[in-house]
Amino acid sequence: MATELLTEASPVIVERRTDSGDVLGLVVLDADYFGIAPNVPLLHQVVTAQLAAKRSGTHSTRTRAEVAGGGAKPYRQKGTGRARQGTIRAPQFTGGGVVFGPKPRSYAQSTPRKMIRLALRCALSDRAGEGRVCLVDRWSFEVPKTKAAVASLDALGVDGKVLVVLAGDDVVAERSFGNLPHVLLIEAGQLTAYDVMIADWLVFTDETVPGLVADAPSGSSAPKPTRAKPKVEPRAEAASDDSDAEDVPAEADADAAGEAEAETNDEEVEGK
Repeated sequence: MATELLTEASPVIVERRTDSGDVLGLVVLDADYFGIAPNVPLLHQVVTAQLAAKRSGTHSTRTRAEVAGGGAKPYRQKGTGRARQGTIRAPQFTGGGVVFGPKPRSYAQSTPRKMIRLALRCALSDRAGEGRVCLVDRWSFEVPKTKAAVASLDALGVDGKVLVVLAGDDVVAERSFGNLPHVLLIEAGQLTAYDVMIADWLVFTDETVPGLVADAPSGSSAPKPTRAKPKVEPRAEAASDDSDAEDVPAEADADAAGEAEAETNDEEVEGK
């Protein structure tokens, strides 16, 4: 199934930097992870399953058998003129049980492992295609410091929501980035397609980047980050202004034509 969805892989070139922003060189990321064509239906199915698995499913309502009270018949069966009732805890009464209400359940969906892996590769390739993948050699924070983490992100040129993929021993970096609300932290082994899709930038280290990394050929260049801008439709007022502007010359031409015709008639009268 996975081989049918993959297309011919293309190389992805990024700059390898230090956490202070200095460029160390150009590298080629593994095309099997960053160079395939994203499969949107597959991504939707896997991300939906991952969001469903996060639901606790602890919601619960009481049925008529679980609501307290209502053990006695509210009034006699016949002679009242009203509908017969057996308990005041029936669903039609205030305070009664709920019919077909939610009960504790699991929302987890069974997703094949191949689909999960392929969805992650599609998500990584989507961000790489936009030039939104950043690679640093390592995090050189000596002590946890949020100011140093902010300076590092500014030097790398990343903005928006940033996903920083950490290794297991990057404790200092984890505490440095921990107070930044726009930074998402995750270990490399816990990376999912949903985590990638909700982030604008992906920041990897040499230890956490998926696949093999090789030096880029001489003369290569890293693509600049791009993001499609929404199209702005012209306002109706501008269109009406343009139409008015076009009508003005037409009226002027009509006036000029009328004056020319009047002059011609005057000349004909004088000639007679």
